[in-house]
Amino acid sequence: MRLNELSDIDGAVKSRRRVGRGIGSGRGKTSSRGQKGQKSRSGVSIKGYEGGQMPLHRRLPKRGFKNIFRKRYSAVNIGRLQTAIDAGKLNSKSAITIANLIEAGIIRRAHDGVRLLAKGELKAKLTIEVAGASKAAIEAVEKAGGKVVVLDDSAAPAKSGKKAGDKGEAE
Repeated sequence: MRLNELSDIDGAVKSRRRVGRGIGSGRGKTSSRGQKGQKSRSGVSIKGYEGGQMPLHRRLPKRGFKNIFRKRYSAVNIGRLQTAIDAGKLNSKSAITIANLIEAGIIRRAHDGVRLLAKGELKAKLTIEVAGASKAAIEAVEKAGGKVVVLDDSAAPAKSGKKAGDKGEAE
């Protein structure tokens, strides 16, 4: 078998329907779209339109609340820190910062800061700088002989030009 002998199986490729080729074709003039109106035009889709009746998405009640000012933290468990220290990705001698966590591959990005949580076990004595920490996590780090430094909002990476907590009013 050669490349020039290859071909599709009969019926595998179906030619497209040619519309608008005269009255005798059965699909001429309006090309099976009826007459006039929005749906007879090209590039139109009327999603959610119910013929003048109030659409379903407007009839149903709206629920919940989405806070646009909420802070989004990357969570780090102390067990994950211990695993990284054991693997040699983190140095427990120096202070562990957000940049160190990203470099070690523990978190992908900082968002509005890093929050330390208490899942797992910590054996190494370390100093860690985070935006927030649970009470249990702080206790676990201090029990191992380390220290948790909770940074204020201005030290956390900002998403826009404004500082975190800045509402934009003149002072």
